[in-house]
Amino acid sequence: MRAPTGVQFELSKSTPNGKAIAVITEVAASLRVLSLGGIDLTEPYGHDELPSFCDGIVLVPWPNRVRDGLWMHEGAAQSLDLTEPARHNALHGLLRDRPYTVHERTADAVTLAATVHPTRGYPFILDTTVRYELVDDGIRVTHDVLNVGEKRAPFAVGAHPFLRLGDVPTSELTLTLAAGTRFETDARLNPIRETTVDGTEYDLRAGRLVAGLDLDDAFGGVTSVDGVSRHGLTAPDGRFVELWQESDFGYVQVFTTRIFPKDGGLGTAIAVEPMTAPPDALNSGQGLRWLEPGESWAGSWGIRYSGGNEGE
Repeated sequence: MRAPTGVQFELSKSTPNGKAIAVITEVAASLRVLSLGGIDLTEPYGHDELPSFCDGIVLVPWPNRVRDGLWMHEGAAQSLDLTEPARHNALHGLLRDRPYTVHERTADAVTLAATVHPTRGYPFILDTTVRYELVDDGIRVTHDVLNVGEKRAPFAVGAHPFLRLGDVPTSELTLTLAAGTRFETDARLNPIRETTVDGTEYDLRAGRLVAGLDLDDAFGGVTSVDGVSRHGLTAPDGRFVELWQESDFGYVQVFTTRIFPKDGGLGTAIAVEPMTAPPDALNSGQGLRWLEPGESWAGSWGIRYSGGNEGE
């Protein structure tokens, strides 16, 4: 019998840091497994399981929430299906439970493709691909979006990886986030305003222990060096796992949960989610990109591991 996430694609690569392994699913193009030298860098889930809390999936044509599933386009109200009914929101785009097809595959890389078809609340058609490529220190992920319709189309892209560092209890890791603002939210986790993190508990630029965090928050003001922003989890022994994102990914969501199946006793799971736009971007327009017919966009992010002895 086929897994609930469809066909799964195992990638492997010999690296100076040991064998790199990734498993990508057909449904939602989820990063189900990522390990390097036997060290898990993301929260894995079973081949016969669905991804808890959207673990590893691709978020397109919007990440996070659209308030009440409603937005306006050219004076006409658009009503999306409410995929987060408890909070009355449309959550994480239109491909979260859709199958992708193989566009290209090698031993250490796979490119999967899926089309966003016109649907209720989103009258546009986009061809999308996501390429997962193992590299010596982790994985590089590249998203491509092409407007194949006849109308100018809005979109944003995100991903939902849960980071970990092998068997180190996640609560003992220190989170560093290169972000200078936070989006305050209402009770349904929809944004109210963007405020500076200066002088607040949400200033994670110098690092804070995960054990003291309780987050489901979007951050902006992401700073970069040479066009790349870096956020990381560091162990007491100096090892770290890092999520990097190119400048087009100008936002990041952090979500912590203590209810995560088969966490190996690590106690807490933490998602660090690269996004090209913040929550409810279809309404605010913030970070939202528009593609003319025939126009395309591409952007990358990735996950890397360090043994903590770089530069020695």
